[in-house]
Amino acid sequence: MTMAPREKITIETLRQRKRDGQKFAVLTCYDHPTARLIEAADIEVILVGDTIGEVILGHRSTLPVKLDFLLTITEAVRRGAPGVFLLGDMPYLTYQVNPEEAIRHAGRFMADAGCDAVKVEVDLRLLATVESMVAATIPVIAHLGLKPQSIHSLGGYKSATKTAQQAKALIDEAVRFEDAGVVGLLLEAVPAEVAALITERVAIPVIGCVAGPQCDGTVVVLHDMLGLGGGHPPRTVKRYAELNAQMASAIQAYADEVHQGQFPADQHSLNMPEDQLEALRAMLATP
Repeated sequence: MTMAPREKITIETLRQRKRDGQKFAVLTCYDHPTARLIEAADIEVILVGDTIGEVILGHRSTLPVKLDFLLTITEAVRRGAPGVFLLGDMPYLTYQVNPEEAIRHAGRFMADAGCDAVKVEVDLRLLATVESMVAATIPVIAHLGLKPQSIHSLGGYKSATKTAQQAKALIDEAVRFEDAGVVGLLLEAVPAEVAALITERVAIPVIGCVAGPQCDGTVVVLHDMLGLGGGHPPRTVKRYAELNAQMASAIQAYADEVHQGQFPADQHSLNMPEDQLEALRAMLATP
């Protein structure tokens, strides 16, 4: 039986979820078949994250991810999940150089890849760039807190909000970006109490990543929650499966059966009709 298409999730859907106090789920995704599974689970938002650089490509950070590569992956995810709110993650140096480049590159996520919004890692130095993107009708989600594209200046993957003064600055920053017109916020590695205060103070949806239970939505990296390994999974991530061990076991079983001559067996093979096989043998026997 063919399932009826789900109702398209839009930014207004997420705003209504916030107004109603209903949480929404966000997952990273990097391929078409997984996108189909995510949509079937009624997850509202897919983030095609630059984390692909770590969990798929094997880099030590997200910095090497290229724009064209990420756009191609994002197009595949959109085909697999036409009803989700699709969030494109703008790679390193595609928006930091100047507003014109930011608008042009973000426009490709919207027009070519079918995104509903783009995500950018920002602080107040990029406020004018975000304002320009908003003025160009690009829906922007501002990523605050820990910013993985800035790990070299931060000195590693760690929370930058440890004092009352830092927390107050982050709250003020969140409000400034709301005033600039962003459609949502993503808070990464922010203390739960601070994330709750931000969520209360802004009218736009707030997505938390290791930011406590009070955010409007929650995002995790798919490979982290499935136990697939790679990247920099938070210490607090909840594992919903241990697929790394299951895959390793299946791959080892396959290798063992091939080495021992147990696979492929007759039932895994194609066979000619007996009369055609006999005809072939006769042909081969003829001088």
